[in-house]
Amino acid sequence: MRRPSFVLAIAGSLLVCGFALRRPAEAQQKPPITLDEFFNSVDFTTVRVSPDGSAVAIATERTDWEANRYRDDLWLYRAGAGDGALAPLTQSGHDHSPQWSPDSRWIAFFSDRAAEKSKGDGDEEDESESSEKSEPPEHLYVISTFGGEAFPASEGDESVHAFAWSADSRSIFFATKHPRSKEEKAAHKKEWKDVIRYRESERGDEIFRVDVAAVESARAKGAPASDLAPATHEIAAVSERVSQLDISPNGERLAFFTEPRSEREESLDPYAIYVIEFGATGAATPRLVSHTAAVYEHVHWAKDNRHIFFSYLYGSVEGPYEDAQQRVYWVDADAASAGHAEGAPGAHARWAADFSGAILDFAVLSTGELFAAGQLGTEVQAYTQPALGQNFSKCAGWPGVYEKLSAAAHTSRVAFVYSALDRPSEVYLAESAAEIAKARPLTSFNRLFAERALPQGKPYRWTADDGTTVEGMLVYPPGKMDAKNLPTFTFIHGGPEESDANYFEADWYKWGILAATNGWLVFEPNYRGSVGYGDAFALGIIPHIVSRPGKDILEGVDALVKEGIADPNHLAVGGYSYGGYMTNWLITQTTRFKAAVTGAGAVENVINWGNDDTTMDDAYFLGGKPWEAKANYEAEAAIWQIDKVTTPTLVVGGEDDVRVYVGEQYLLERALFTRGIPTTLLIFPGEGHSLEKNPWHGKIKVREELKWIEKYALH
Repeated sequence: MRRPSFVLAIAGSLLVCGFALRRPAEAQQKPPITLDEFFNSVDFTTVRVSPDGSAVAIATERTDWEANRYRDDLWLYRAGAGDGALAPLTQSGHDHSPQWSPDSRWIAFFSDRAAEKSKGDGDEEDESESSEKSEPPEHLYVISTFGGEAFPASEGDESVHAFAWSADSRSIFFATKHPRSKEEKAAHKKEWKDVIRYRESERGDEIFRVDVAAVESARAKGAPASDLAPATHEIAAVSERVSQLDISPNGERLAFFTEPRSEREESLDPYAIYVIEFGATGAATPRLVSHTAAVYEHVHWAKDNRHIFFSYLYGSVEGPYEDAQQRVYWVDADAASAGHAEGAPGAHARWAADFSGAILDFAVLSTGELFAAGQLGTEVQAYTQPALGQNFSKCAGWPGVYEKLSAAAHTSRVAFVYSALDRPSEVYLAESAAEIAKARPLTSFNRLFAERALPQGKPYRWTADDGTTVEGMLVYPPGKMDAKNLPTFTFIHGGPEESDANYFEADWYKWGILAATNGWLVFEPNYRGSVGYGDAFALGIIPHIVSRPGKDILEGVDALVKEGIADPNHLAVGGYSYGGYMTNWLITQTTRFKAAVTGAGAVENVINWGNDDTTMDDAYFLGGKPWEAKANYEAEAAIWQIDKVTTPTLVVGGEDDVRVYVGEQYLLERALFTRGIPTTLLIFPGEGHSLEKNPWHGKIKVREELKWIEKYALH
């Protein structure tokens, strides 16, 4: 989710209350966070330690309020005497996803910085691909870490969406949608005009290799920067979309995984891991090495040049598809010669096999060990595992959340992003995984929050009606840690394969810190379906996708009221995405909430299944496709119980949302309006499921949600 930056006052901005830290006298001297300050946080999207461990590349995302957009910048930290130095690497505001060359001399990255220049060049855009026609193409750029300007390493109308350096640092492999010639585009436009051919226009990818040394040499000689054809060569054609590329340490094998070329999750068939072997001719046909019931997310070669580490978003490597917690495996790329069928589960082995939580991120240390971020409950800690079958051990570190893990290829250094509820997110560098408790901060972009009164919080547990222990976070308002009879905002996370934890987050999606600073006790329930509590807990919502977690949440609210923590006369509820889905359901099950704020949440299941891009998972959660599980689709839909709602409800949604069809928001608003329930609908133009186009949209969303719960739940 997007997190903004750069200060510009907004008319009518809210001033929020102060907060007492562990030393009350000191906290009272700190000013409170304002709405404007809250939306000026900096997000770290990528952290990469150089292979030699001497530097760290950092990608940030922050808000440019005057340009009405988010800007992406790259920074370079050079380790040295003392504390080292951090400096801008690029300043176009359009650069992200940096990757080091193996020799630590170059950094390649994605950018659409040339988009404005490419407009009006006479090429007609393929209007059949409406999902991309408004998006400028992103291309590959390379910059020397010793100074100079970045130069392009790819060209054309199609975006590059995956790349990897060669082992010798002389070239880059990259993947892009199969390009079409001017003649093909003209013929298509002549025949189809502006008609959208929904599936027929989809195309697979091609993998290319660009000789960076040749491009740089030609550039130095004054050759046109746009003429990259002589240095670019096709490696392979793929029928699906390539999501990530990774080269083996010895440079002889290229691994990649595929996803649907449509980018819609409709079937497991497109998800697979392949390897290209480089022989005397330079390349061979991609060979399948893994095709299981899983949606792959990340691949990384092991040091032995034979095994490929990978994680997945959801699914199963060892059996039929299920939406269990994230795990890490490796696959033997030589499986066929080892006696296993290509892609068969027998070639796979699970790392951290005894860990009951979720593996949210991983890197491979210079020793070949696994370095992973594992979530148990409300903590995400760093772990290491020396070898397959050995102990998965927690590193000595700080309470809170570790993420964006990175490890140097040739030294023991590691970098990461760390935060806790009372420690804003920053990038840290440690001499080794064993010394992360001694890590030094490389950035101070969010230091303003450390100068403000931040909330305190703690885990809270209760017992569900079936005896299951459920946990969540309580975030207390300023100076009221452990206070009683507080107005309470139940803030529901999305996913459902997420969890609220002991982290710092400041954006339009996660604004519990701001709500607490405005005087609310924020209750963040990790209901059934959340990760960090074991696979059975994560799978416990199927096929009761809102009714079972709904009970968990309401029983948590009941427990808070019974213990005198929450004021039963001042209760509000809200959430976005699956959190919005749950909010829509809960207001049909109880009248205890005096206000609700909901965004991008479904109120019925059939049309939503037919419109979104995760139909495979939707059907899994509900026990089948609409015609196979009709009773579940109706029983788990709020629309059929809207007649029970009395809660004033603010509804928000992105105009172009596909993940949760925006029509669901119109349906909810009309149903509430027809019944005379106070309601308001805010639609954000040009936005999809994530409000990532215009930062003002997210800021206005939260501003109005705060006003709404105050108006109806406090008065």
